[in-house]
Amino acid sequence: MPVISKFKTRGLILVALMAVAAMGVSGCATFKKKHKTDLSYVERPVDILYATGADRLDHHEWAQAIDYFREVERQHPYSEWARRAILMTAFAHYEDGDYNEAVGDADRFISLYPGNSSAAYAYYLKSVCYFEQIIDVGRDQAATDQALSALREITRRFPRTQYAADARLKIDMVNDQLAGKEMTIGRFYQHNGDPVAAMGRFKDVIDRYQTTSHTPEALYRLVALDLSMGLSQDAQRNAAVLGANFPGDRWYADAYKLLTSKGLQPSEPPKTGRSLPEKMHIG
Repeated sequence: MPVISKFKTRGLILVALMAVAAMGVSGCATFKKKHKTDLSYVERPVDILYATGADRLDHHEWAQAIDYFREVERQHPYSEWARRAILMTAFAHYEDGDYNEAVGDADRFISLYPGNSSAAYAYYLKSVCYFEQIIDVGRDQAATDQALSALREITRRFPRTQYAADARLKIDMVNDQLAGKEMTIGRFYQHNGDPVAAMGRFKDVIDRYQTTSHTPEALYRLVALDLSMGLSQDAQRNAAVLGANFPGDRWYADAYKLLTSKGLQPSEPPKTGRSLPEKMHIG
């Protein structure tokens, strides 16, 4: 499967952030843009600090934007401006590729303002930070598990929001990634003469990730392993499940060819159009 490298989901992030920023910069005093951050401690009007940080964001000067928003918090703690500044800092860290800091900022906002209307945005930004760190299926999937947990949290807490709708799409991608990991390990076991371990991995794909793109191949490989172990009835049952749910798939064609080469047939004729059962029963 293709590697999930870095999925950019800035549409929702930017829309929400613009709403937060607009509440802060409207009516702000004018200021001259400086190219260097000068934050030697001098009490500054909060609107000037905030507007300068927003300007640095507009110019993709992430580090300077972070400095100004942090100064908003330092000089004007517990203010409405400080609350907004936390989210702006989180976004600047995200854009700068510093996902750990962005997640930390989002968690801090959630901890301080759990009931605020912008908490959904903080949860979403946190999940995107994990999602964009998903790497090759051949390596550790810690970020994948974190992404899945964070995305599910959004659908649970904010089920009717645009964030939840996007999170559901991403959950499908994450599940496909995790299924791909199981398939990689299963193929390794199969090719190295450990059919029992391989079967465990392929069955896990079918039980846990049956709506992903990997399910047809997992069923085919179970058919092949069953035949190699002399489990003809199991092979026929698994081929029947494969044919019933994926009748036009190339993996079913291969499984059917493999069975007939042994003088066998699927245990029941494939039913074209049959929907995928909630839990497929395999041999």
